[in-house]
Amino acid sequence: MTDSASSRARQTRIVHPDLELAPGFESFSTPVMRASTVVFPDLAAVRGADWRNDAQWRYGLHATPTSAALTQRLAQIEGGKHALLQPSGLAAISNVYFGIVKAGDDVLIPDNVYSPNREHGNWLAHDFGLSVRYYDPMIGAGIANMIRPNTRLIWIEAPGSVTMEVPDVPAIAAAARARNVVTAIDNTYSAGLAFRPLEHGVDISVQALTKYQSGGSDVLMGATITASDELHHELKRARMRMGIGVSVDDCSLVLRSLPSMKARFEAHDRSALALAHWLKTRPEIAAVLHPALEDCPGHASFMRDFSGAGGLFSVVFDERYSATRIDAFVEALELFAIGWSWGGAHSLAMPYDVASMRSASQWPHRGTLVRFYVGLEEEADLRADIERAMVAALG
Repeated sequence: MTDSASSRARQTRIVHPDLELAPGFESFSTPVMRASTVVFPDLAAVRGADWRNDAQWRYGLHATPTSAALTQRLAQIEGGKHALLQPSGLAAISNVYFGIVKAGDDVLIPDNVYSPNREHGNWLAHDFGLSVRYYDPMIGAGIANMIRPNTRLIWIEAPGSVTMEVPDVPAIAAAARARNVVTAIDNTYSAGLAFRPLEHGVDISVQALTKYQSGGSDVLMGATITASDELHHELKRARMRMGIGVSVDDCSLVLRSLPSMKARFEAHDRSALALAHWLKTRPEIAAVLHPALEDCPGHASFMRDFSGAGGLFSVVFDERYSATRIDAFVEALELFAIGWSWGGAHSLAMPYDVASMRSASQWPHRGTLVRFYVGLEEEADLRADIERAMVAALG
């Protein structure tokens, strides 16, 4: 303590403590380092700060060592170079739109896209002068015929988060790259574990860290991952101008969950596939939409490009059951909660009116679709719960 410090009033010394913490402390957890203000050593550091340099600390909104630790680990999982955090998966999608496209640009979106992405695109088309068009998710290399001179961005979803078609991602990415069009994929389904899109030619991978990365159904967060310095800077500039940030406390929760993510993903995968095979034997079910099953659209692409499926799949009930009766089935389930999100320990079920969600490609099924997310309960108990609810609601 300096002489001047020792003469300061108690309140000043509370604000400016003279701490002597022993060095050498280590643990397995990443320290939670909160900050709004980042303190610079001198004015030269302030004036020399460059927002493009991820190694420089500038402001707590942009990064602290806690959030930086998470972005580096996310980039490593997907084989990327850069990652940015956003407060939700939809915010990550928004970051891509505002970072990549401008008024007058054309955007292509798969017809089976996550519905908030569809709504986001339609909003930008209506209010911000974009051209937004929808394509058959199974179009593959045929996407080249839809690319216009002003096409700037092609979205991909693999598989569709409700209807489970698996597109030919490398073919779409190759067609886009040949015309200098940016591709962005919603890769939440695989968590970057079962599919690494950057290795298949995709430019930007979007993750809803709300799902498997969190694993607790209690965190909202998203990320954009890329191997390109240029695209990273475009996304980072847009995020900075929109004032987007995340809580480092939430970052610490995701960091805590990452070491167990692969083990959890594989457990979800085993139980979901077992349930999917069983549901194919049920007379109440007209179709089981699980990418690992041979009759799921895009199964060949899945087997070529993916190493697993996780806990999400859908079924289509026989058309003899009305939507009202399927609603009764969902409400009769005890172990499957009704909820939108997924990726946690608890199983979920949700009915969808797919025909009202699609525009460009025809949906071949007439029955009601129910999407299941299979959690970490025992598969035998989940099977018994589905069977009991079928008897109760469907007779």
